[in-house]
Amino acid sequence: MAYRAAVFDLDGTLLNTLADLAASGNELLKFYGMIPHPQQEYRYFVGNGSRKLMERILPNASPEQIDEALSRYKTIYNRRLMEETTPYDGILEMLSELRARGVRLAVCTNKHISAAEQLIRKYFPTEMFDAFDGDRPGIPRKPNPAHVRLVMETMGVEPKETVYLGDSGVDMQTAINSGTFPIGVLWGFREIDELLENGAKVLLSHPSELFEKVDFIMEKRE
Repeated sequence: MAYRAAVFDLDGTLLNTLADLAASGNELLKFYGMIPHPQQEYRYFVGNGSRKLMERILPNASPEQIDEALSRYKTIYNRRLMEETTPYDGILEMLSELRARGVRLAVCTNKHISAAEQLIRKYFPTEMFDAFDGDRPGIPRKPNPAHVRLVMETMGVEPKETVYLGDSGVDMQTAINSGTFPIGVLWGFREIDELLENGAKVLLSHPSELFEKVDFIMEKRE
């Protein structure tokens, strides 16, 4: 099968955001007089949206306390958003090659949409992506397929024409739920076993391997 479109997760797939996510979460914990977590633990805290992150690092908080913490966290993270975040090695080259081949490109993330939009504008060339969606009111988060379906509709492609790349079990579930082809990346936040257990059909150790393992239709962009 040759594909016309590729949808990407953001954190742990395109961008290494772990240090800034952890620093922001720990600054919040310090505000509340709580013990910070080691950075590596945030690999398993993130991935299901900012509210779920709050619930994981503040497990005994009430819904009202989570609301307040989430507001504080977003303010902190907005300030620290780009301190250490960077694209993974080979990502920009992979995206440029896909774009040159006429492949439609999109980002679909559980990160709150305002932060995701700032990061995409900062780290990727203008017009790199044909569609983008993040966590926002009224649309369920991944692994619900709603966001992926929206970006596919924007790109004018069908699920069978689309690959989905991500670094977590949630991403592989999202790919399966949306009918796209699940590709797991090994440079991100989670482990190979999680990707395989959740349905990854192809695994990549480096972005350049995408072209060795997956075929794409060459199309001329209008």
